[in-house]
Amino acid sequence: MRLDRFLADGIGGLSRSRVKALIEAGNATRDGHPLREPAEAIRPGATYALTVPPPVPATPQAQDIPLTILFEDTYLIVLDKPAGLVVHPAPGNLDGTLVNALLSHAGDDLTGIGGEARPGIVHRLDKDTSGVMVVAKSEVAHRRLSEAFANRDLDRDYLALVWGLPNPASGEIEAAIGRHATDRKRMAVVGPGGARAGKTALTRYATERAWGSACALLRCRLATGRTHQIRVHLSHQGHPLVGDPVYLRRTPAAARGLAATAREALLAFPRQALHAASLGFKHPITGQTLSFTTPVPPDMQVLLDTLDAG
Repeated sequence: MRLDRFLADGIGGLSRSRVKALIEAGNATRDGHPLREPAEAIRPGATYALTVPPPVPATPQAQDIPLTILFEDTYLIVLDKPAGLVVHPAPGNLDGTLVNALLSHAGDDLTGIGGEARPGIVHRLDKDTSGVMVVAKSEVAHRRLSEAFANRDLDRDYLALVWGLPNPASGEIEAAIGRHATDRKRMAVVGPGGARAGKTALTRYATERAWGSACALLRCRLATGRTHQIRVHLSHQGHPLVGDPVYLRRTPAAARGLAATAREALLAFPRQALHAASLGFKHPITGQTLSFTTPVPPDMQVLLDTLDAG
């Protein structure tokens, strides 16, 4: 057996890639002698040890940004992310992100992921998508939650307000998604072959409410987790999300079927009307089934109330 696999299996709580990096950094020994080759075969009767240094401070700085925490323990945090909050620092958004807020909120409770005292982002929501997220506080929780998301071993529903009325009212959209041919910031439905081959994507939807044929509130469930999946699939079907700044390219014809007040409110909505409404999963350490549901945020609720008022 390889040294890195042997140590990862024997210690637990650390990913194999993390153990490999520690070995290469000189933190592993055999009978007291340093080792630096992760692929070295283990020797019967030898004693191996791995030193795990304390996590270094994460590069993003902690910032006191209010968060709505739904659940928290030693291993994870579940929160209701507001629209407008970027998840992770990136060019153009170097601070003021969810990661900055979590570094401030969790502080010394972060036990280290990949050698850094940082929160483990298991999944992401777009900046202007609101709703339930789970974040890991330890390496083992991060690995197991990531595996659950990769295997779709969880329940996750979104509420999406779209233009038009889907026909049928419930169903599946199965179409591969890849990068847009000319706009690298957009995703698109692409064919299964060629240079632009996309990744398999499946979205299940059901109509919760409808306002004539002008617009509808859909409950969507992802069978896969591609970038912008709901937004791309529904736009491809001719039902783009209300307010979507990327995939809503022109004023929908369905807008003509609404009263002036409702039509103006929908056309003026400044973000995609998409909310991660519920999330259910098994606790990565205890195995307890956890389930969380959040109402649509105030701006989206005002939009729904305006539609109801006619």
